[in-house]
Amino acid sequence: MSLERPETSESKSVQRHSADELADLLGDLVIGREEHINAPGYVIRPDSVQETLSLLKNEAGFDHLSCLTAEERADRYESIYHMKKFDDPTQEVSVVVPTSKDNPVSQSAEPVFRTADWHEREAYDLVGIEYEGHPDMRRILLPETWQGHPLAKDYDQERPQVVSLREHANPLQEDHRDDQDSETMYLNIGPHHPATHGVLHLECTLDGEQVADVNPDIGYLHRCEEQMCQNGTYRYQIMPYPDRWDYISAGLLNEWAYARAAEDLADIEVPEYAQVIRTMGAELCRIAAHMLAVGTFALDVYGDFTAIFMYAIRDREKAQNILEDLTGQRLMFNYFRLGGVVWDLPEPREEFFEKTRDFLEELPEALEEYHDLITGNEILQSRTIGTGVLPPEVAKNYGATGPVLRGSGVDYDLRRDDPYGYYENLDWNVIVEDGCDNYSRLLVRMKEVEESAKIIEQCIDILEDWPEDERNIQSNVPRTLRPEDDTEIYRAVEGAKGELGIYIRADGTEKPGRFKIRSPCFSNLQTLPEMSNGEYVPDMIASLGSLDIVLGEVDR
Repeated sequence: MSLERPETSESKSVQRHSADELADLLGDLVIGREEHINAPGYVIRPDSVQETLSLLKNEAGFDHLSCLTAEERADRYESIYHMKKFDDPTQEVSVVVPTSKDNPVSQSAEPVFRTADWHEREAYDLVGIEYEGHPDMRRILLPETWQGHPLAKDYDQERPQVVSLREHANPLQEDHRDDQDSETMYLNIGPHHPATHGVLHLECTLDGEQVADVNPDIGYLHRCEEQMCQNGTYRYQIMPYPDRWDYISAGLLNEWAYARAAEDLADIEVPEYAQVIRTMGAELCRIAAHMLAVGTFALDVYGDFTAIFMYAIRDREKAQNILEDLTGQRLMFNYFRLGGVVWDLPEPREEFFEKTRDFLEELPEALEEYHDLITGNEILQSRTIGTGVLPPEVAKNYGATGPVLRGSGVDYDLRRDDPYGYYENLDWNVIVEDGCDNYSRLLVRMKEVEESAKIIEQCIDILEDWPEDERNIQSNVPRTLRPEDDTEIYRAVEGAKGELGIYIRADGTEKPGRFKIRSPCFSNLQTLPEMSNGEYVPDMIASLGSLDIVLGEVDR
C-alpha cells in the first residue's frame, strides 16, 4: 500500500479548448450551438453520439461523463450528456441530442462510457427515449410490467398499475450447460438483507463459491424526488428535499449541491461569513457520514455487531449533537438558504465553540483506536487487501467519484479542483490511495475524517475572530426567483460519497422546467460487478460495503 502523495492538480497542466476549437474538432457533427452556464453546448444528430463523445474523450480529454439528463420538450425529446475532465473539472461541455416526438431513438453512448449504461436505462425508464445499440435496454427503477414513462408529458398519473412478480432465471445456465466441471446457481440477496445497506436486490449467479455474475436490482425506494423538485419553487420549496436523498447524515452536503446550482443560475452571491459556516457544517456532516460508513463496513466484514460499530456510532453521535445545536434538527437539517444560511451560530457562541473543540480534541485518540481495531487488524486486512479491485481507468469509465475513485488512485476532489465555499482559503489535503481495493477505500474515509477535522478547526478559528457587526448570514435574495427561460446549468459539490450534481433548466417560471440529480451512489454502484466477478460471496459483500451506498440517493 503506497502512502506517497500523488500528483496534485496544481502540478497538472491540462490543455484548455475554447468553444470554437471544440466546434472545429467536431466539424460537421455539430448541427447547432447552445450556451449553458459553465459549459458550451453542441447539438448533434441522434446517430452520431458515439463518434462525438469519442472525439471529445480521446482528442480533447473530456474523460468524465458526469451526468445524462433526458427530458421531453414541447416539440422534441432531448438527451444532454454533460462531460468534464478528471484532471480539471472546471472544463465542461454539453452535448445535446434531440430526437423527434414520434420516434425518440438515439444512439447509445455505452460503448464510449460504461457509466452511460445505467444513465440511459434510467432515461428510457422515466422519459421514454430509446438508445440504439445499448447492451441491456430495459427499465431500471420501475418494474418491467410498468405501463408508460412517468416523466413523459402524456403520462397518466391516475392510471392503476399491476406489478407482477417475475420468475428469476439463471442467466448463465445456458453458458455452462455442457461444461461438466462447472455448475452455476442463482442466489437472491435482498432486497431486505443486513448486507445490502437498504432495499437493494442483488441477483447473483454463482459458480461454486465464486461470483460469476451479479446484477444490482434497484428502484425499491424510488420516490420521484426530481419531479417533486420540479413542482417546488426555487426560493423555499426545494431546499427541504436534498436532506432526504442521502438521509444518513450528509444533509448539509446535499443542500449545498442544490444551493450551488440555484445560486449560480440566479446569480446570487453568498456572504463570506456564511460560506465559512457552510464549510464547517458540511465537514461535520462528512465526518458523521464516514463514521457510519466505517462502522457498517466492519459489520459487513465481521458479520456481527462489534465494538467497532458501536464506537463509530458513538463518535457519529457527537458530530450529530453539534449539528443539532447548529441547525435545530438532528437528521433533516434544512439549514441552507439560497444566499446563505437560515440563522447564525447558536448562543452562547463560546459554548458552541468549546463543544466543537472538545469533539475535535478527542477525535485523534478515537481514530487511533479505530486504526488499532480496523486497519491494523490482521483478519480485516486478509479480507480486504486485494479484494474488490477497481483499476483507475475502469473507475473513471464508470464515472465513479468520491472515496471510491480516490481509493483507486485518481486524484479528484471537487472541493479543491472546482472550488466553492471557503475551501480554497484553508489548509487541507486530498486523500488518495492507490491500492484500488476494499482496504484502500476504507483508508481514504478514515484519513478524510482527519482532514475534515482540520478544516473544522480552521473554520472555528475564523468564526471566533469574526467582527460581530459583520456577521452577515444571508445576501439579499428576491422573494420570487424566475431565471430566464431556457437557461441551463449543471453544478456539483463533493458529497460524502462523491460528486453530487444538479442539472436545472429554467423555463421562465418560479419552478424548474427540468430538475435532474446526479447521484454519486448511482454511478458508484454500477462498478459492483466489475469488482465482484470472480470473487467469493463474502468478498462481494465487503465490496458492496466499501462503496458506502445509500439507496435513497441511488433511487432518488
